[in-house]
Amino acid sequence: MLDVAVIEDPAAAEVSLDPVRARLLAALAEPGSATTLAAQTGLTRQKVNYHLRTLEQHGFIELVEERRKGNCTERVLQATASSYVISPAALADVAPDPDRARDETSARWMLALASRLIKEIGELLAGATAARKQLATFAVDSEVRFATAADRAAFAAELAEAVTALVARYHDEKAPGGRKHRLMIALHPSLKIPNVHPDPNVHPDPNTHPDPNANPYPYPSPAGPGPTEES
Repeated sequence: MLDVAVIEDPAAAEVSLDPVRARLLAALAEPGSATTLAAQTGLTRQKVNYHLRTLEQHGFIELVEERRKGNCTERVLQATASSYVISPAALADVAPDPDRARDETSARWMLALASRLIKEIGELLAGATAARKQLATFAVDSEVRFATAADRAAFAAELAEAVTALVARYHDEKAPGGRKHRLMIALHPSLKIPNVHPDPNVHPDPNTHPDPNANPYPYPSPAGPGPTEES
């Protein structure tokens, strides 16, 4: 079973968005049959079988084993991945294009970049899997807490300068046998709300507890790199 699978086919994407099928797919993280799934979900065995056939047709589940029970054969199935991501390729006609309106301070341009990342990695991963090779990638996920918007802007400026220098040092347009790699760096407010009262015996004052709907960037934005339309 894969950790993550990318859905590129529009028909498969439509199948995955059905709430009943998504529920069955989640249940099949562990092997199961139409009989066991019917008991878990409260659906009829016939209805479960109908959805399982559709999921299997589009590659979301696969046969693990067949068990003989009297005059019947029970098919045991399992999901092909723990989770799934729908590629922008499934909506090719309306997929975002980051080359259309480049804006380093736009959250929407960041979304377009992220969409392209999913599409390209999905295609590369499919090719690498078919060739039985590993895909050479590198990713960093970190979190930084800025005291002020000015600090955030200064950080973004220094980061851009450092990356530009690093790219200039290693980029070789004429290297024989060289291969281009795409580099993308994103900085955005975190959705995580810090636990300001870690002690379970301390009951926070409701008037001071963080509001989950509050602006994650409460301070004003100075000139320079930082959030724009969603600030």
